[in-house]
Amino acid sequence: MENRNTVVPACKSDVRASRRISLRAILAHLLAIAACLTTSAAAADELSLLINGKAIHLGSPAGSNLNEKNWGLGLQYDWERANDKWRPFATVSEFRDSNKNISYYAGGGALYRFQFDSAHVDVGAVGFLMVRKDFKNGDPFPGVLPVLSVGTKNVAVNITYVPKVEPKAVPLWFFQLKISLNSFL
Repeated sequence: MENRNTVVPACKSDVRASRRISLRAILAHLLAIAACLTTSAAAADELSLLINGKAIHLGSPAGSNLNEKNWGLGLQYDWERANDKWRPFATVSEFRDSNKNISYYAGGGALYRFQFDSAHVDVGAVGFLMVRKDFKNGDPFPGVLPVLSVGTKNVAVNITYVPKVEPKAVPLWFFQLKISLNSFL
């Protein structure tokens, strides 16, 4: 009776692998649904490369070693609706989080555009599903965050505020460089 097989760790990794596969399916469906819900009379839709790169943690505890170089890549698709200042978008991305683990998210939202000659300021929100290694047992979790984007037709900086969401978390500002791919396609 003492002779037990150590099958549980292998099963555990199989379950996690199936979670990752199902997460990819969930994220793909989420993007497809966002695309269907936000389409209308389009003027000039835009696909952009997202370069994740910087987090500024606010009020980090003394001695904490939080990663502020959140490198990663993603895509953002903006729908420009004719005669409308609201710009719906879909986004998917991966990056190294504050604990140096890879995180993934997919979602969508809307930005209200203030146009100033060749520059613009967009303000809005993004809703998403995210997966992080050390949060919610690696299961997908939803979120909604405020977004500010400042830039021109070809390049912008996306800024997101992430509030403290659990006792161990630290609020932060998250920065992405958004580069339009339309001129390359």
